[in-house]
Amino acid sequence: MRILLLSFMIILFNACQNPNTSASKNTEIETSKFQRSYEDIKKEGVLRAITTYSSTTYFLYKGRPMGFEYEMLERLAESLDLELEIIIAEDEDKLIEMLNRGDADLLAYGFTITEDRKKKISFTNALYNSYQVLIQRKPEYWRQMKLHEIKNELITDPIELSGDTISVKKESSYADRIKNLSSEIGEEIYIDPIPGSWSADKIIKKIAEGEIKYTVADQNIAFINASYYPILDISTKVSFSQRIAWATRQNNPELLKVVNEWIMKAKKTTDYHVIYNKYFKNKRLFKRRVKSDFYSLNEGKISQYDDLIKKYANDTLNWDWRLLASVIYQESRFDPHEKSWVGAQGLMQIMPKTAEELKITNPNDPDQSVRGGSAYLTQMMAAHDKIQDSVQRIKFALASYNAGLYHIRDAQKLAESLGDDPLIWDENVEEAVLKLSSPKYYINKVVKYGYVRGLEPYNYVNEIFERYEHYQKFIDK
Repeated sequence: MRILLLSFMIILFNACQNPNTSASKNTEIETSKFQRSYEDIKKEGVLRAITTYSSTTYFLYKGRPMGFEYEMLERLAESLDLELEIIIAEDEDKLIEMLNRGDADLLAYGFTITEDRKKKISFTNALYNSYQVLIQRKPEYWRQMKLHEIKNELITDPIELSGDTISVKKESSYADRIKNLSSEIGEEIYIDPIPGSWSADKIIKKIAEGEIKYTVADQNIAFINASYYPILDISTKVSFSQRIAWATRQNNPELLKVVNEWIMKAKKTTDYHVIYNKYFKNKRLFKRRVKSDFYSLNEGKISQYDDLIKKYANDTLNWDWRLLASVIYQESRFDPHEKSWVGAQGLMQIMPKTAEELKITNPNDPDQSVRGGSAYLTQMMAAHDKIQDSVQRIKFALASYNAGLYHIRDAQKLAESLGDDPLIWDENVEEAVLKLSSPKYYINKVVKYGYVRGLEPYNYVNEIFERYEHYQKFIDK
């Protein structure tokens, strides 16, 4: 046992002393000629970030976008007063290339900081530290075995990997680590290149199912994924602690500075630790997601009412069903028994008087609620038939569904009186709706129906369309 421990410590010591093998190669450095400064980003008002689709970065669960990177990005964008646009990388081996050619401004992915990568991108301050572990499958009947018997069947020291094969992505820090291990132990460890499109979840699942023999992952990612597969062992370290960070292009030091300042502050908050624990330590929540049909990495469903939503979105509204699903999530979080403080009920939160007009006898019945809500939205679409742009027309219909048609009519008249276009919601009528919360505007002679909590329809429309964008990324039409 002492010999194994000593050999492992020698390997780890050499890992710090040896240069990165891939860095020593005379490869072309992928630096960026694309220019978009932080000032340009502020002027546009949009922060574009690249991330991946996985159980820890960005995914959909019960109609809600989630993920460590996603939640952190939300808070970053809010602190910078920017809208967030997420670009999903389909191939993790292309992340640096995507960043440097200008697909986005920030690479929001748990990248290990290495000297080779520092020549191509600028790393932010570390979001957390981790270390790499070997993921391997325990013997088939491990539950009937004693602990020492299981250990005898496993790789417990990296030196035992001599002449064996490990499956990792070729552009990953894990591949670099395996190359260094080969150099340190003086014997080849072969790399089986995994497609860059495979998520960590998929790779770990294949280990559990016996399709792949070994892989390497950061300990926190290995821990939360392996918690669902007790047959997996992740106890063998293959590296010392490493810094995990995001990155910007090298020619955007201003953005790097503001992101670093935000990370330093964020890491001192309780909120940061709650988010980290949610995605990397909460085994119960992870298992619940993995078992759910409404987890986007599984079935590609949004809710248990998808078929019903598709039916009325197509037959009644002629909308993309994912947009109607976003409306229903906004209204009730897909809870058919939801009831608001003003008396609205059901999946689509229909008021009693409106329910009566729509011949809804049971507002808690999903079919009646979605049928009635879709019919009411159709009426709101018809009420705005002068609006030719289909997206703008939908936004007016949604605002009318939320605040009432006549309040939106008032907002249109107010917008026109202020020199804005009454047939455009974005930056025109939506601004007038906000003004209807102020006496200066709701007593205006063109306003007939008075005060309205303008922030509600303003946020309602924006949040539905923001969620719809997430649904488009994850769920097939």
